[in-house]
Amino acid sequence: MFVKSYRSMSKAAATRQIILLKAFDLIYRNGFQATSIDTIIATTQVTKGAFFYHFRNKEEMGVALINEVIKPTMEENFVRRLSNSNHPADDIYALMKYLLQASPDFQVQYGCPVVNLVNEVAPGSDSLHKALYSVLSQCLQAVRNSVQHGQALGQIRKDVNAGEVAEVIMMGYSGIRNMGKLLGAVCYQTYLKELKRYLQQLV
Repeated sequence: MFVKSYRSMSKAAATRQIILLKAFDLIYRNGFQATSIDTIIATTQVTKGAFFYHFRNKEEMGVALINEVIKPTMEENFVRRLSNSNHPADDIYALMKYLLQASPDFQVQYGCPVVNLVNEVAPGSDSLHKALYSVLSQCLQAVRNSVQHGQALGQIRKDVNAGEVAEVIMMGYSGIRNMGKLLGAVCYQTYLKELKRYLQQLV
């Protein structure tokens, strides 16, 4: 997980970071709705006053968790891996394979933290939806940019709709991460095989 060094932080900033990282761990394993503020406080061993000094409520903490922990992690694991893509079909496949099989931040039995939160967040939680949309948008844009760059290099067909490809990739990833929680990592093999077939058709 993308973490700043505590040594470079003030005491208040370090406490905030500890709360968010512990909250991420709890929410990733148990779910957003099932993780209470009291549980987070007990796990971090900070005072209730310290928690509410940084966050007015659970939703505000959730937004900070997305913006300060999950989003930087997705930028590191997803966006930057496609930022200098000169072989988009190969690079997109390699990215999906890395996320599913090699990334140390995500575990098969718990799925993807972003996808989990999308599934859990109530329709009325506008601030959480906005934060999640921002994360998803940057991932979609990274795939779209990669495909468009491939078109400029003559590696992807000109008639391919880069936006549609990005949506297919992200929907497939989201679905297989959910399936993996039930069926295990074995189902990733079928997905990766069909993903490679799909990407080859874009060339």
